[in-house]
Amino acid sequence: MLKLKIVLLVILLPLLGISQVHTEKKINQQQQTWVSLNNTIMFDKHWGLLADFHVRRTDFLDSESFYMARGAAAYVTENKQIIALGCGHFWFAPSNPNWNTFSNQDFIYQLYQFNSKIGKASVLHRFRNEQRWQQIIVNDINTGNKQFTDRVRYLISFDIPIFKNKSLPRLAISDEILVQFGKEVVYNTLDQNRFFIGIKQSINPKLSFDFGYMNVYQQKKSGYQYDMNHTLRLFFYYKNDANSITHFGHHSQ
Repeated sequence: MLKLKIVLLVILLPLLGISQVHTEKKINQQQQTWVSLNNTIMFDKHWGLLADFHVRRTDFLDSESFYMARGAAAYVTENKQIIALGCGHFWFAPSNPNWNTFSNQDFIYQLYQFNSKIGKASVLHRFRNEQRWQQIIVNDINTGNKQFTDRVRYLISFDIPIFKNKSLPRLAISDEILVQFGKEVVYNTLDQNRFFIGIKQSINPKLSFDFGYMNVYQQKKSGYQYDMNHTLRLFFYYKNDANSITHFGHHSQ
């Protein structure tokens, strides 16, 4: 019996070690830069068009991460609630520096957004549901297959005045949580969390921007690997009608 226990230990200990290696939480620290132009084009007081373009780079500005274009038709209710339906496309750069093949992703999305007030702070609430089809790349080759996921997002964003002079910057704080579903989503249903803090500033009645730090914490497909992205974010917002709603919120990827 003692010999049997020793044999079992000899067999099982290496397996336990391998199991611990593959399940130990690993966090990949990255520095990124996100820049975007977010457009709100109103045709009348109810109907409008959203169009935004994004560039994301890794190691500050050194290498490509992704490009994205997105558009949507939007309806604004009498009490300024917003409903939108749109589509878009991503071009994801290969994560392996020795590869050259980009992974394309097509998606459609539905959006619902409303605003509230807490004291002097304006609070934006945004719900978004995305259906995504992403190409599967293996060893720098497009397999012709696609992975489907359905991703649900909730954003809460605070616009806080800190000066009496309205032309001076305001404090911007937001947090967005993203969860996803699909038959290939096994270990990372809780996809990621994005926390942003920075300033919001108007350039003129039609153009504004926010600038600051965003922390993106994303769980990878394996379940035990994570990306911690320390992100410098600069988003511009354009609206064609200075008297319309400000904009449709943070149109981050």
